[in-house]
Amino acid sequence: MKFIDEATIKVYAGDGGNGVATFRREKYEPMGGPNGGDGGKGGSVIVLADRNINTLVDYRYTRTFKAQRGENGSGSDCYGKGGDDMVLRVPVGTTISDKATGHAMVDLNVDGQQVMIASGGKGGLGNIHFKTSTNRAPRQCTKGDPGEAFELYLELKVLADVGLLGMPNAGKSTFIRSVSAAKPKVADYPFTTLHPNLGVVRVDSNRSFVIADVPGLIEGAAEGAGLGHQFLRHLQRTSLLLHLVDIAPFDEMVDPVKEAKAIVNELKKYDQELYDKPRWLVLNKIDMLPDSAEKVAAFVQAYGWDGPVFAISAISGIGCKELTYAIMDHIDQARVKRHAEADQLQAAPAQTPQVIE
Repeated sequence: MKFIDEATIKVYAGDGGNGVATFRREKYEPMGGPNGGDGGKGGSVIVLADRNINTLVDYRYTRTFKAQRGENGSGSDCYGKGGDDMVLRVPVGTTISDKATGHAMVDLNVDGQQVMIASGGKGGLGNIHFKTSTNRAPRQCTKGDPGEAFELYLELKVLADVGLLGMPNAGKSTFIRSVSAAKPKVADYPFTTLHPNLGVVRVDSNRSFVIADVPGLIEGAAEGAGLGHQFLRHLQRTSLLLHLVDIAPFDEMVDPVKEAKAIVNELKKYDQELYDKPRWLVLNKIDMLPDSAEKVAAFVQAYGWDGPVFAISAISGIGCKELTYAIMDHIDQARVKRHAEADQLQAAPAQTPQVIE
């Protein structure tokens, strides 16, 4: 299945049915009163987050969705049937915004979460509602209201705890294969990863985290070089970024320090908030260096990095286990901090507004 992470669609809620103006015409009731029923309510458009779906491919080619119209009312006090709602299922992590205004409408980040995105029109009134003591035979009725209509922009941001960042062929796919059951494509040429891959890393029987591998960045991605930087949206929900660097490139003309700085610059161009996320430096392919400790120290000094540093070999597994345990500890601490902040907000007393005389 092709991975699609954005789509533009048009949704139309159903119009309400029309009310009618009818009268009783039964035997021995030649002057029967009004009995026109109301029209039915139009169907609404509902969006539902479903964890069994992982792409927006269903909305790539079918771009218009219409809910059912409400039925018209009829005589004998019969009301029209309401139109059926239309339910659109999307992956968990989908954000929806109004295409015309750019206003964010909803972020569906929980399985089973649903929202009514377009409301169906109300049904029109039949003439039974217009009967009064002075108007015994009303001929008024109203039409149903039109349903809401929107042009929506759907954007999928995968849910992951950790995101991998780096140049093509830095070893990101090899790393995720090494520490999880995910099997992304691995080859000896750049841009083997064409769409995000997710892997579950289980460090203990009841401790695990989700890691996301996205296509590699190159210098000039903000201007469209390579695959651009559109896939960086999938790192926005993560709590930690791993910056993988190939410390032993095949081409001697390649400077790993320069490439690492280029990646960080592209990250900053894309999103300052993403740039400010906790980021660890992971130096890969140390198994290809006879003096790896000296090379690692020299790289860190030339790069000017003072954060956490890990030296690993994704293909042989050197240092991978220690890295995954460190990641798990970081995620556990972050979760405890978030829960404490949430409890503190709930326990905080409501502030009484001050009255200025």
